[in-house]
Amino acid sequence: MAVKKTKTATKKTASKAATTKTATKAKNIKVSEETVIDRFLRYVKFDTQSDERSGASPSTPSQHELAKALVSELETIGASDVYYDKEHCYVYATIPSTLGRKKAPVLGFISHMDTSDACSGKDVKARIVEKYDGKDVVLNESDPETGAKIVLSPKTFPELLNHKGEDLIVTDGTTLLGADDKAGISEIMTMAAYLLSHPEIKHGKIRIGFTPDEEIGEGTKFFDLKRFGADFAYTVDGGKLGELEYECFNAAEVELIIHGRSVHPGDAKGKMLNASLIAYEFQSMLPQFDNPMYTEKKEGFFHLTLMKGTCEKAVAYYIIRDHDKKKFTERKKLVEKIVKFLNDKYGAGTVELTMEDSYYNMIEKLKPHMHLIDNARKAMEQAEVTSIENPIRGGTDGAMLSFKGLPCPNLCTGGYNYHGKYEYASVQEMYKTVEILENLAQIYGSYKG
Repeated sequence: MAVKKTKTATKKTASKAATTKTATKAKNIKVSEETVIDRFLRYVKFDTQSDERSGASPSTPSQHELAKALVSELETIGASDVYYDKEHCYVYATIPSTLGRKKAPVLGFISHMDTSDACSGKDVKARIVEKYDGKDVVLNESDPETGAKIVLSPKTFPELLNHKGEDLIVTDGTTLLGADDKAGISEIMTMAAYLLSHPEIKHGKIRIGFTPDEEIGEGTKFFDLKRFGADFAYTVDGGKLGELEYECFNAAEVELIIHGRSVHPGDAKGKMLNASLIAYEFQSMLPQFDNPMYTEKKEGFFHLTLMKGTCEKAVAYYIIRDHDKKKFTERKKLVEKIVKFLNDKYGAGTVELTMEDSYYNMIEKLKPHMHLIDNARKAMEQAEVTSIENPIRGGTDGAMLSFKGLPCPNLCTGGYNYHGKYEYASVQEMYKTVEILENLAQIYGSYKG
């Protein structure tokens, strides 16, 4: 693990957000006194799964509940310009500059409120495993479906051994945890509470943004760049402590609709056209090992996400990913070539293809702004954390925002095993991430450009 081990907090900034006089009336909690962990355990209780099938924005109404809670909390801790887009479920706020007339770039921090629909996010029961000993963690004595124990084990997840002696936040094995990205929200909110209650700390204007529907690729669909008004930003949506991500996949989505011809199998020769078999034929013509199961680092792939059908009609959905723009284009051309072959073989219109680009590699837009990377490294060094710089095998809101004109690399949160019931987060790494964010705020307070 490329992280220097230190005590839970080397500065009082990371241990607690400082006190203000105002308390949250609804729950009578002094929000500004909460730690990043207090916030996180509170936020994960909100069921905010997004749903790509809904067609609405936000895709699920439950995301509004967390948004409203965050708006109330931002107002309580003294943030200014707090704005809630009630139609599309975006939250914006400002931490005012403490520099007086001195100029500094406007820096933004962004996280998303939704969680993946790959695993239930309802009734999350989080608990803290103190001073993890490197052994199996029994999440649940009896799986509701199988009756077997649900175990988080280093045999399956070897990276757990890097956390010996740390405190881990886990689930009861029936839901995901929601660290993606409620850990990021908690860290941004804790940073905000601390800075707002310590005006002696020098920093420029800081903008905060919380988005819906990132997990379904629509987190920036209605993001108001003009209202946000930042010169640069960071998404806080990564994983392992030290992760600093500024390269990602180029991405496209593919929909295939295959039209067959159903005939009684007893009289089918020369007449039947089996749509499901044609779907399988398409899959067989893709490179076998260009598949997520066999790829890593900057290797691209074709990923079949859904296939269903009958003899009469079948559908198949794929995602295409590659860090290299040329290879990405070649992958899309291969899909088109296979579709043409099948239509020539079985008749025009047999296979309908819809293919759309989703996002592109953010490095293209970040190269002119590498100070964002240099300053993130500096902020991590100040927190005694070593940066880990690997390309993202996925995408973030930051990729789309970068192409919309807001350069936006991605930072760590301290969460692991996202999108499943074995998800966990490190308490110590979450404290450290808060420290990194506070360091960045101060670095850009004196940044000359």
